[in-house]
Amino acid sequence: MEKGSKGTLENGSVLRVLFRVIQGAFIGLGAVLPGISGGVLCVVFGIYKPIMELLSHPLKNFKTHVPKLLPVIIGLGIGFMGIANLLSFFLEKYPAPSVCLFVGLIAGMMPSLFREAGEKGRSKGSYISLLIAMAIVFALLLALQFSSIQIVPNFAWYLFCGFCLALSVIAPGMSFSTLLMPLGLYTPFVDGIGHFNLGILIPGGIGALVTVILLAKAVNALFERFYSLAFHAIIGIVIAATVMIIPYSSFAVSAGQCVVNLVCLAVGIVAALLLDRFNTSVKAREME
Repeated sequence: MEKGSKGTLENGSVLRVLFRVIQGAFIGLGAVLPGISGGVLCVVFGIYKPIMELLSHPLKNFKTHVPKLLPVIIGLGIGFMGIANLLSFFLEKYPAPSVCLFVGLIAGMMPSLFREAGEKGRSKGSYISLLIAMAIVFALLLALQFSSIQIVPNFAWYLFCGFCLALSVIAPGMSFSTLLMPLGLYTPFVDGIGHFNLGILIPGGIGALVTVILLAKAVNALFERFYSLAFHAIIGIVIAATVMIIPYSSFAVSAGQCVVNLVCLAVGIVAALLLDRFNTSVKAREME
Protein backbone atom coordinates (compact mmCIF):
# COMPACT_ATOMS: atom_id res chain seq x y z
CA MET A 1 0.00 0.00 0.00
CA GLU A 2 2.84 2.34 0.86
CA LYS A 3 4.46 1.79 -2.55
CA GLY A 4 1.16 2.37 -4.29
CA SER A 5 0.51 5.52 -2.30
CA LYS A 6 4.01 6.78 -3.05
CA GLY A 7 3.53 6.12 -6.77
CA THR A 8 0.18 7.93 -6.75
CA LEU A 9 1.73 10.94 -5.03
CA GLU A 10 4.60 11.04 -7.53
CA ASN A 11 2.20 10.81 -10.47
CA GLY A 12 0.08 13.56 -8.94
CA SER A 13 3.15 15.77 -8.53
CA VAL A 14 4.23 15.18 -12.14
CA LEU A 15 0.75 15.97 -13.42
CA ARG A 16 0.61 19.10 -11.28
CA VAL A 17 3.94 20.31 -12.68
CA LEU A 18 2.83 19.49 -16.24
CA PHE A 19 -0.43 21.37 -15.66
CA ARG A 20 1.54 24.41 -14.44
CA VAL A 21 3.76 24.26 -17.56
CA ILE A 22 0.63 24.18 -19.75
CA GLN A 23 -0.83 27.13 -17.82
CA GLY A 24 2.43 29.03 -18.36
CA ALA A 25 2.29 28.25 -22.10
CA PHE A 26 -1.24 29.70 -22.28
CA ILE A 27 -0.06 32.82 -20.42
CA GLY A 28 2.84 33.13 -22.89
CA LEU A 29 0.39 32.87 -25.79
CA GLY A 30 -1.85 35.44 -24.11
CA ALA A 31 1.09 37.81 -23.65
CA VAL A 32 1.88 37.89 -27.38
CA LEU A 33 -1.53 37.24 -29.02
CA PRO A 34 -3.46 40.45 -29.73
CA GLY A 35 -6.60 40.83 -27.66
CA ILE A 36 -5.65 38.36 -24.94
CA SER A 37 -3.93 39.62 -21.80
CA GLY A 38 -1.33 37.51 -20.04
CA GLY A 39 -2.35 39.23 -16.82
CA VAL A 40 -5.99 38.20 -17.22
CA LEU A 41 -4.94 34.57 -17.76
CA CYS A 42 -2.80 34.79 -14.61
CA VAL A 43 -5.93 35.89 -12.75
CA VAL A 44 -8.00 33.11 -14.36
CA PHE A 45 -5.47 30.42 -13.41
CA GLY A 46 -5.21 31.73 -9.84
CA ILE A 47 -1.50 32.60 -10.00
CA TYR A 48 -1.68 36.38 -10.43
CA LYS A 49 -1.28 37.03 -6.70
CA PRO A 50 1.87 34.86 -6.18
CA ILE A 51 3.41 36.30 -9.37
CA MET A 52 2.83 39.87 -8.18
CA GLU A 53 4.14 38.97 -4.71
CA LEU A 54 7.32 37.64 -6.33
CA LEU A 55 7.72 40.63 -8.67
CA SER A 56 6.99 43.14 -5.89
CA HIS A 57 9.36 41.52 -3.36
CA PRO A 58 11.72 39.22 -5.32
CA LEU A 59 14.37 38.80 -2.62
CA LYS A 60 11.91 38.22 0.19
CA ASN A 61 9.76 35.70 -1.72
CA PHE A 62 12.41 34.04 -3.92
CA LYS A 63 12.75 30.78 -1.94
CA THR A 64 9.04 30.32 -1.30
CA HIS A 65 7.62 31.40 -4.67
CA VAL A 66 10.17 30.48 -7.38
CA PRO A 67 9.98 26.67 -6.88
CA LYS A 68 6.17 26.83 -7.25
CA LEU A 69 6.25 29.21 -10.22
CA LEU A 70 9.22 27.73 -12.10
CA PRO A 71 7.04 25.36 -14.23
CA VAL A 72 4.81 28.33 -15.09
CA ILE A 73 7.86 30.42 -16.10
CA ILE A 74 9.17 27.58 -18.30
CA GLY A 75 5.77 27.18 -19.95
CA LEU A 76 5.51 30.95 -20.46
CA GLY A 77 8.78 30.96 -22.42
CA ILE A 78 7.64 28.02 -24.56
CA GLY A 79 4.29 29.61 -25.39
CA PHE A 80 5.76 33.06 -26.03
CA MET A 81 8.60 31.99 -28.32
CA GLY A 82 6.60 29.25 -30.03
CA ILE A 83 3.87 31.55 -31.36
CA ALA A 84 6.03 34.52 -32.39
CA ASN A 85 7.22 33.08 -35.74
CA LEU A 86 3.71 32.02 -36.69
CA LEU A 87 2.29 35.47 -35.93
CA SER A 88 5.08 37.15 -37.87
CA PHE A 89 4.33 35.00 -40.95
CA PHE A 90 0.59 35.72 -41.00
CA LEU A 91 1.00 39.44 -40.31
CA GLU A 92 3.41 39.71 -43.25
CA LYS A 93 1.50 37.53 -45.73
CA TYR A 94 -2.11 38.32 -44.74
CA PRO A 95 -2.06 41.64 -42.84
CA ALA A 96 -5.74 42.68 -43.13
CA PRO A 97 -7.35 39.29 -42.28
CA SER A 98 -4.84 38.77 -39.44
CA VAL A 99 -5.64 42.16 -37.89
CA CYS A 100 -9.38 41.49 -38.30
CA LEU A 101 -8.94 38.18 -36.48
CA PHE A 102 -7.13 40.01 -33.68
CA VAL A 103 -9.83 42.69 -33.52
CA GLY A 104 -12.38 39.89 -33.19
CA LEU A 105 -10.39 38.36 -30.35
CA ILE A 106 -10.31 41.71 -28.56
CA ALA A 107 -14.04 42.27 -29.11
CA GLY A 108 -14.82 38.77 -27.84
CA MET A 109 -12.78 39.37 -24.69
CA MET A 110 -14.63 42.59 -23.82
CA PRO A 111 -17.47 40.90 -21.86
CA SER A 112 -14.98 39.10 -19.63
CA LEU A 113 -12.97 42.31 -19.17
CA PHE A 114 -16.11 44.20 -18.09
CA ARG A 115 -16.97 41.34 -15.76
CA GLU A 116 -13.48 41.40 -14.23
CA ALA A 117 -13.60 45.20 -13.93
CA GLY A 118 -16.87 45.06 -11.99
CA GLU A 119 -15.85 42.32 -9.54
CA LYS A 120 -15.43 44.89 -6.77
CA GLY A 121 -18.31 47.12 -7.82
CA ARG A 122 -18.67 50.05 -10.18
CA SER A 123 -19.27 53.74 -9.65
CA LYS A 124 -19.66 56.86 -11.77
CA GLY A 125 -15.92 57.30 -11.31
CA SER A 126 -15.34 53.94 -13.01
CA TYR A 127 -17.08 55.06 -16.20
CA ILE A 128 -15.42 58.49 -16.05
CA SER A 129 -12.06 56.73 -15.76
CA LEU A 130 -12.90 54.62 -18.83
CA LEU A 131 -13.96 57.64 -20.90
CA ILE A 132 -10.95 59.76 -19.91
CA ALA A 133 -8.48 56.98 -20.72
CA MET A 134 -10.24 56.29 -24.03
CA ALA A 135 -10.25 60.00 -24.99
CA ILE A 136 -6.55 60.42 -24.15
CA VAL A 137 -5.52 57.38 -26.22
CA PHE A 138 -7.76 58.44 -29.13
CA ALA A 139 -6.22 61.92 -29.07
CA LEU A 140 -2.64 60.60 -28.97
CA LEU A 141 -3.14 58.03 -31.75
CA LEU A 142 -5.09 60.41 -33.99
CA ALA A 143 -2.45 63.12 -33.51
CA LEU A 144 0.23 60.59 -34.45
CA GLN A 145 -1.75 59.39 -37.47
CA PHE A 146 -2.43 62.84 -38.90
CA SER A 147 1.00 64.31 -38.14
CA SER A 148 4.06 63.90 -40.32
CA ILE A 149 5.82 61.95 -37.58
CA GLN A 150 6.74 58.42 -38.61
CA ILE A 151 7.91 55.92 -36.06
CA VAL A 152 11.07 54.09 -37.09
CA PRO A 153 11.73 51.07 -34.85
CA ASN A 154 15.00 51.49 -32.98
CA PHE A 155 16.58 50.69 -29.60
CA ALA A 156 14.47 53.24 -27.72
CA TRP A 157 11.20 52.06 -29.28
CA TYR A 158 12.03 48.43 -28.52
CA LEU A 159 12.58 49.49 -24.91
CA PHE A 160 9.01 50.82 -25.10
CA CYS A 161 7.86 47.47 -26.54
CA GLY A 162 9.40 45.71 -23.53
CA PHE A 163 7.60 48.16 -21.24
CA CYS A 164 4.25 47.35 -22.89
CA LEU A 165 4.96 43.62 -22.75
CA ALA A 166 5.70 43.68 -19.01
CA LEU A 167 2.66 45.88 -18.41
CA SER A 168 0.43 43.28 -20.10
CA VAL A 169 1.40 40.79 -17.39
CA ILE A 170 1.38 43.00 -14.30
CA ALA A 171 -1.80 44.90 -15.32
CA PRO A 172 -4.68 42.43 -15.92
CA GLY A 173 -6.65 43.30 -19.05
CA MET A 174 -3.85 45.18 -20.79
CA SER A 175 -2.76 43.52 -24.05
CA PHE A 176 0.56 44.96 -25.20
CA SER A 177 -0.48 44.61 -28.85
CA THR A 178 -3.25 47.18 -28.41
CA LEU A 179 -0.61 49.88 -27.92
CA LEU A 180 2.01 48.59 -30.37
CA MET A 181 -0.26 47.86 -33.37
CA PRO A 182 -1.45 51.47 -33.92
CA LEU A 183 2.19 52.61 -33.68
CA GLY A 184 3.39 50.07 -36.26
CA LEU A 185 5.70 48.40 -33.73
CA TYR A 186 3.92 45.10 -33.14
CA THR A 187 4.94 43.28 -36.34
CA PRO A 188 8.69 44.11 -36.22
CA PHE A 189 8.82 43.34 -32.49
CA VAL A 190 7.12 39.95 -32.85
CA ASP A 191 9.21 39.18 -35.94
CA GLY A 192 12.37 39.94 -33.97
CA ILE A 193 11.28 37.67 -31.14
CA GLY A 194 10.44 34.86 -33.55
CA HIS A 195 13.82 35.07 -35.26
CA PHE A 196 15.69 35.53 -31.96
CA ASN A 197 17.04 38.91 -33.07
CA LEU A 198 19.25 40.13 -30.20
CA GLY A 199 18.98 43.70 -31.47
CA ILE A 200 15.28 43.50 -30.54
CA LEU A 201 15.36 40.97 -27.69
CA ILE A 202 17.97 42.87 -25.64
CA PRO A 203 16.22 46.29 -25.54
CA GLY A 204 12.84 44.55 -25.19
CA GLY A 205 14.16 42.51 -22.26
CA ILE A 206 15.70 45.59 -20.63
CA GLY A 207 12.44 47.52 -21.01
CA ALA A 208 10.44 44.66 -19.51
CA LEU A 209 12.85 44.21 -16.59
CA VAL A 210 12.98 47.93 -15.75
CA THR A 211 9.16 48.10 -15.93
CA VAL A 212 8.80 45.19 -13.52
CA ILE A 213 11.32 46.68 -11.09
CA LEU A 214 9.79 50.17 -11.17
CA LEU A 215 6.09 49.46 -11.59
CA ALA A 216 5.26 46.05 -10.08
CA LYS A 217 4.76 47.42 -6.57
CA ALA A 218 2.93 50.51 -7.82
CA VAL A 219 0.57 48.56 -10.10
CA ASN A 220 -0.09 46.02 -7.36
CA ALA A 221 -0.96 48.81 -4.91
CA LEU A 222 -3.07 50.61 -7.54
CA PHE A 223 -5.23 47.53 -8.19
CA GLU A 224 -5.57 46.83 -4.48
CA ARG A 225 -6.72 50.37 -3.65
CA PHE A 226 -8.45 51.55 -6.85
CA TYR A 227 -9.34 48.29 -8.60
CA SER A 228 -12.45 49.49 -10.44
CA LEU A 229 -10.97 52.82 -11.59
CA ALA A 230 -7.75 51.19 -12.83
CA PHE A 231 -9.46 48.31 -14.61
CA HIS A 232 -12.01 50.56 -16.34
CA ALA A 233 -9.18 52.85 -17.49
CA ILE A 234 -7.51 49.81 -19.09
CA ILE A 235 -10.77 48.97 -20.87
CA GLY A 236 -10.87 52.54 -22.23
CA ILE A 237 -7.34 52.14 -23.56
CA VAL A 238 -8.18 48.79 -25.16
CA ILE A 239 -11.32 50.16 -26.88
CA ALA A 240 -9.55 53.22 -28.30
CA ALA A 241 -6.50 51.30 -29.51
CA THR A 242 -8.65 48.57 -31.08
CA VAL A 243 -10.81 51.01 -33.03
CA MET A 244 -7.62 52.56 -34.42
CA ILE A 245 -6.15 49.30 -35.75
CA ILE A 246 -9.21 48.17 -37.76
CA PRO A 247 -8.10 48.04 -41.46
CA TYR A 248 -11.09 50.02 -42.72
CA SER A 249 -9.74 50.53 -46.26
CA SER A 250 -9.25 46.80 -46.82
CA PHE A 251 -13.03 46.23 -46.65
CA ALA A 252 -13.44 48.30 -49.83
CA VAL A 253 -10.76 46.51 -51.87
CA SER A 254 -13.14 43.81 -53.12
CA ALA A 255 -16.20 41.82 -52.10
CA GLY A 256 -14.01 38.76 -51.51
CA GLN A 257 -11.63 40.68 -49.22
CA CYS A 258 -14.58 42.10 -47.31
CA VAL A 259 -16.04 38.62 -46.75
CA VAL A 260 -12.67 37.23 -45.62
CA ASN A 261 -12.26 40.13 -43.15
CA LEU A 262 -15.76 39.63 -41.76
CA VAL A 263 -15.20 35.87 -41.38
CA CYS A 264 -11.93 36.52 -39.52
CA LEU A 265 -13.71 39.00 -37.25
CA ALA A 266 -16.41 36.43 -36.49
CA VAL A 267 -13.88 33.64 -35.88
CA GLY A 268 -11.94 35.87 -33.47
CA ILE A 269 -15.08 36.79 -31.52
CA VAL A 270 -16.27 33.18 -31.28
CA ALA A 271 -12.80 31.93 -30.24
CA ALA A 272 -12.56 34.55 -27.48
CA LEU A 273 -16.08 33.81 -26.21
CA LEU A 274 -15.32 30.07 -26.12
CA LEU A 275 -12.10 30.74 -24.21
CA ASP A 276 -14.03 32.90 -21.76
CA ARG A 277 -16.63 30.13 -21.33
CA PHE A 278 -13.86 27.60 -20.68
CA ASN A 279 -12.20 29.90 -18.14
CA THR A 280 -15.52 30.42 -16.36
CA SER A 281 -16.13 26.67 -16.12
CA VAL A 282 -12.60 26.09 -14.74
CA LYS A 283 -13.20 28.74 -12.06
CA ALA A 284 -16.56 27.18 -11.16
CA ARG A 285 -14.98 23.72 -10.77
CA GLU A 286 -12.19 25.11 -8.58
CA MET A 287 -14.75 26.74 -6.28
CA GLU A 288 -16.75 23.51 -5.77
